[in-house]
Amino acid sequence: MSTYPEQFRYTKEHEWVQVDGEIGTIGITDHAQRELGDIVYVDLPKVGAVVEQGKPLGSVESVKAVSDIYSPVSGEVVEVNESLADAPEKLNQDPHGAAWLVKIKLSAQDELSGLMSAAEYKSYAGAE
Repeated sequence: MSTYPEQFRYTKEHEWVQVDGEIGTIGITDHAQRELGDIVYVDLPKVGAVVEQGKPLGSVESVKAVSDIYSPVSGEVVEVNESLADAPEKLNQDPHGAAWLVKIKLSAQDELSGLMSAAEYKSYAGAE
C-alpha cells in the first residue's frame, strides 16, 4: 500500500491538495492512478480559469476510461503543469510529486476543513 503525504488533504473523488499560504497545488492520488491504469492524456484548465470545489476542473484519459478531475478547493488557476501535455504517463509514476496538475489561488480557505486527512483517506481508499 502506498503512503499518502500527511501535509495533503484528500477528496472522496481521489484528488489531493497541498496548501502553501494562499496557493493550493492539486493532483490525483496514487490510488486514482492505479485504478485508472496507463494514463495517455490529461486535459487541464487554462491559467486564469476559475474553478469551484467539487466541480470538474479537467479530465484524465487512460487506456480504460476518461475520468473527470474534481477540484478539492475553489479559486483561480495560477499555474498548470505543462509537462503533462507531453508526458501524461508521469501521473502513473509520481502522482504525489512531479505530476501535480494545477496550482490555484484559494478563494475559500475554510473549504479545507471538509477534506480528509491522510489517515482518513488511506482508510477510505482501502475500503473501496
